[in-house]
Amino acid sequence: MHRRRSAATVITLAALAVAAAVLALPSPAAAHPFGDPQTVSITPDEQRPDVVRVRWRVGGPDDLTLLGVSLGLLPADRVLLDGAVDYRTTDPAVLASSEQFSAYLRKQITVADGARQCVGAVAPLKALARAGATVDYTCPGPVGTVTVAVRMLTDLNPAYRAMATGPDGQRAVYGSGEDSHDWTLAGGAPTVGGTGTSPSTGTGRSAAVQLAAVVGGAALVAVGALLVSRRVRRRRAVA
Repeated sequence: MHRRRSAATVITLAALAVAAAVLALPSPAAAHPFGDPQTVSITPDEQRPDVVRVRWRVGGPDDLTLLGVSLGLLPADRVLLDGAVDYRTTDPAVLASSEQFSAYLRKQITVADGARQCVGAVAPLKALARAGATVDYTCPGPVGTVTVAVRMLTDLNPAYRAMATGPDGQRAVYGSGEDSHDWTLAGGAPTVGGTGTSPSTGTGRSAAVQLAAVVGGAALVAVGALLVSRRVRRRRAVA
């Protein structure tokens, strides 16, 4: 009887620990920026030396719904009172067919060749949620090193991040306050970031923070289980 009661106590405490860990997770509204990051690729156009190609992909499809509501393309009630998002498979097509979304892309992603701004043209959008959006930026002349700014979704929440890659292994992490980086597309050695830390350092820190949160929660549960186990063994020894 004593062993059964002890086992029941362990199971109950473990269940409470798991429930506490689940309840500690961010609400749906706060979780979006901390989900899969956006991705951006920056490449030169091999046929046109004055063109920079930027391809953007959203982290989660429900972020497209949030953006659609923000742009007035989707009803406001698609974001529920508790912060949950009512995503529908037709949402990406609504954004893709809208000039407002294309204008948003060109506004939030900019390319400059020194002091000269490059003009963006959005390629036809197909399978936006899966394939992303591509914008070709035509600069005043052949490009070597360009400055690319990415502010996608940070106007909705400054916690959004975008993981970017470029030629020859160049990498950068875009975020609020670090929205501009230099990229070497032709000639010269590749640059490592623009206004922020080195790309590899920023990426590692971002991943470490998210990993630490998960590992920390698991460690707390493990420590709790260990303490309970020791207490049970002591009670058995006394009995």
